[in-house]
Amino acid sequence: MSLKLSAAQRQIACQSRLFATLPPELRDGLLDAAHLVQLRRGQVLFQHGDDAQAIHIVADGWMKLYRIAPNGAEAVVGVMTRGQSFGEPIALRRAAYPVSAEATTACDLVAVPARAFLDMLQTRPEAAISILSATFMHLQGLVEQIEQLKARSGAQRVAEFLLELCPEGAESATVVLPYDKALIAGRLGMKPESLSRAFAKLRELGVKVNQSSAAISSVSRLQDLAQADAFGAMSKVI
Repeated sequence: MSLKLSAAQRQIACQSRLFATLPPELRDGLLDAAHLVQLRRGQVLFQHGDDAQAIHIVADGWMKLYRIAPNGAEAVVGVMTRGQSFGEPIALRRAAYPVSAEATTACDLVAVPARAFLDMLQTRPEAAISILSATFMHLQGLVEQIEQLKARSGAQRVAEFLLELCPEGAESATVVLPYDKALIAGRLGMKPESLSRAFAKLRELGVKVNQSSAAISSVSRLQDLAQADAFGAMSKVI
């Protein structure tokens, strides 16, 4: 049975990169056609090669997008949380998913049928700008991820990850790690032992990490590290 969206879930969807630039009447029509998908931790939403039927927006929880390499290793392509959408270009082409998606926590997802979006584009082609905007932001995110993997040290990657979890404007914070450390390592392109070494380095900057949270005594010092030149200034920060 399809579950209807609550007012709060509709509001979260409206703030996503997919819906943010759409006129209200078009957003409302798409959300009227959408339904809620609830997943348990570890439950798979779709697998690599499945036909894409919907665009998904995370209303609560965390999802990981990943591929399994020929040698059996898991490569984490992305980790999505509240307000983030995924699968737009694939669903609108009615193509096969190039990745798998799994809930890393209990998740609520807004599923917008691809058919509803395609029907809207036929009658209101100006709405295509929303898709172009969402696709551009996704591409920009991938470019930033590649830059992070190529030009950032392990400690800098972890610093940037922790900063994303900090409340805006806070000088100190205790943040909840949204998923286990093995997945954090995979998301940041690191081995678990490299992640442990990075956490150890960050202790010198006042970051104390336990099983499920990180206490950050100075957000500004963490920002200095994240913004340092990975090939030069890094040694001056740590």
